[in-house]
Amino acid sequence: MTRDRALGALGGLALGDALGMPTQNQPRDAIRRRYGPVLDDLYPGPDDNEISRGRPAGRVTDDTDQAVILGRLFVAGNGHVDPRTFADALLAWEERMRAEGSLDLLGPSTRRALAAVARGVSPDETGRWGDTNGAAMRIAPIGVGVRPRPLEALVDAVEQACRVTHHTGVAIAGAAAVAAAVSSGIEGRPLRESLRHAVAAARLGAGRGHYVPGADVAARIDWALDLAAEPDLDRIYRLVGTGLATQEAVPAALAIAALHPDDLWDACRHAASLGGDCDTIAAMTGAVVGAHVGWSSVPAPIRERLLTANPALDLPVLVRELLALRG
Repeated sequence: MTRDRALGALGGLALGDALGMPTQNQPRDAIRRRYGPVLDDLYPGPDDNEISRGRPAGRVTDDTDQAVILGRLFVAGNGHVDPRTFADALLAWEERMRAEGSLDLLGPSTRRALAAVARGVSPDETGRWGDTNGAAMRIAPIGVGVRPRPLEALVDAVEQACRVTHHTGVAIAGAAAVAAAVSSGIEGRPLRESLRHAVAAARLGAGRGHYVPGADVAARIDWALDLAAEPDLDRIYRLVGTGLATQEAVPAALAIAALHPDDLWDACRHAASLGGDCDTIAAMTGAVVGAHVGWSSVPAPIRERLLTANPALDLPVLVRELLALRG
């Protein structure tokens, strides 16, 4: 069961990412006109989506690719991610994407940080201004590889993984919330308890790294969870927000998780229907819910289509290695 939940975390991340691939960077009204109130399947990238057009149905994006890169480096470093190696791996990934003609490239905080690395700036300083959701979107493997308690140790691992690109209190808080919810789920805790653990992790993470101005991530998660008492996607889209900001994307993802705690497929479909940066929001939602209900909860045909669309995505091996680190 632990292995199935761990595979659910990374598989759920990939599933949410793939569902949100055709809808990313689109307004919610446009998504509703094309697909209905909620996505009902994996769709290809439409011609009018400048980021995802031409991608086949079920193909994952940068969210999954970068999470796998981080997870493999975390395993290779025996629970430590070397900042320079991580920077080099992300730059190499972007070059491969450019060679494939993809426009789904590095986010603004990561790109700015890696440009500083290339200029010779110390990795301790390159993440000084990284406050967007790139750290949270790829953090799920840390939640798989580290136990939820002691919470300080988990947040230490999160901060270390954020250092080179997103070493700010805002970004670390968001990433810590996602990692804590994932780790708690794999431990077998109910989602309601895991979300409380996520808020505590966000509060602790907010005191790490460099200061940047921005709304308190833990407080916004609490507020978004209150809004989620009513199952209304439009309220989450309009009030919580679905942009690149950590303090929008992470609370939105956890609010959707709270609305669909027992159904990974439903949770990912709803998150991918939000609009905005909904591939990232759905990826985080999928990681959190998947860590609680397991990969086997997803209908077998959907799992098979996802794996067929991404033949190089060898998640079972990565999960086994991360669980070995977890102990």
